[in-house]
Amino acid sequence: MVHALRYSMIGLLNTGARIVLGGIFVYAGYDKILHPGAFAEAVFNYQLLPDFLINLTAVVLPWLEVTLGVFLLIGIWIPGAAALSTLLLTIFTTAMLFNFARGLDISCGCFPTSASEGSMTIWTILRDAVFLLPAGYLFVTTFFAMPIVGPRSPQKQEI
Repeated sequence: MVHALRYSMIGLLNTGARIVLGGIFVYAGYDKILHPGAFAEAVFNYQLLPDFLINLTAVVLPWLEVTLGVFLLIGIWIPGAAALSTLLLTIFTTAMLFNFARGLDISCGCFPTSASEGSMTIWTILRDAVFLLPAGYLFVTTFFAMPIVGPRSPQKQEI
């Protein structure tokens, strides 16, 4: 009974983490797909990539985010989606922290890609860092969780 309750709780938390992350990635990617020029400008403003990768990143990354979000929402390819979402969020958060520490007054480019989002603040960085919680949880439970095994009943052997 306890094992069944624990198993259902882990399943519920995994589903919740998948839905939250999937929604975040679909929402973030959708706006970037609609406004590739604004997103390319946001990528350029980070001053982290060479010029020849800026437009490629602005075109490919939003589609990757939407695809990743859809995989998480419908529950397919979970090991890859968990690893990739954790990796992307870690890269995004690190890039934001790096540029915040450098004192660059830039927009995050996270959700609305327009400049109306305003400059990146510590709260913007914390918001994105909080997204790492469900991603990390999903990553750990996908790759490192021990399977929950209940008492086994004797199996009949066929002769």
